[in-house]
Amino acid sequence: MEAVEVLDCRGQRCPLPVIRLARRLPEVPVGTVLRVLADDPAAGNDIPAWCRMRGQEFVGPTTVGDTPAYDVRRTT
Repeated sequence: MEAVEVLDCRGQRCPLPVIRLARRLPEVPVGTVLRVLADDPAAGNDIPAWCRMRGQEFVGPTTVGDTPAYDVRRTT
């Protein structure tokens, strides 16, 4: 089972979820999935775009309860 860490960005608006992701991801080991909880609709576009620009793996969208979430695997 892969390691999953959670970053709670609920209630934060663009660009804060991506900024927090960018700051947190280097702190987790390579291969770890960081699950970003983000209820800002812009996060659905911003997080995958950030992953493409930074060479990180966007695993995909999911939900935790009623909250949208986005899984990102640290690759480097």
